[in-house]
Amino acid sequence: MMRAVLIALAFSAAAPVVKGAPMPAPIVFFDIAGPDAAKQTAFYRDVFGWENGPGGTLSVPVSGPALPGALRQDPAGKIIYIGVDDVTASLAQVVAHGGKIVQPRFEVKGVVVVGLFTDPAGNGMGLVELQGGKPKIP
Repeated sequence: MMRAVLIALAFSAAAPVVKGAPMPAPIVFFDIAGPDAAKQTAFYRDVFGWENGPGGTLSVPVSGPALPGALRQDPAGKIIYIGVDDVTASLAQVVAHGGKIVQPRFEVKGVVVVGLFTDPAGNGMGLVELQGGKPKIP
């Protein structure tokens, strides 16, 4: 829960981009580990609509061009927070497709709405509830 609160605080404390200032380093790629790449691919496709790309990669929608990603076949990896319209409904889909709820939907007042889960390979992941394309602030 503490990690989720810290991540949630990052949403509210993000510094605005100042014209002429150096750009922060963007995420340009990610990967999610697990023992069964086909099962991982099906889970993220079926729950979040992420498309399969060439060579076992994923095409994940972002604001702008798709963010490339991969599913690796080795020990579990890092946490990624995924923006969804409804955390509770998305957690139900997670469970229906073989994932497990770690923390049901909860609100960090004035900051963000979050839920935590593990995918079928046990990777810890998070959900952030969006409203109008931005994190919902309760």
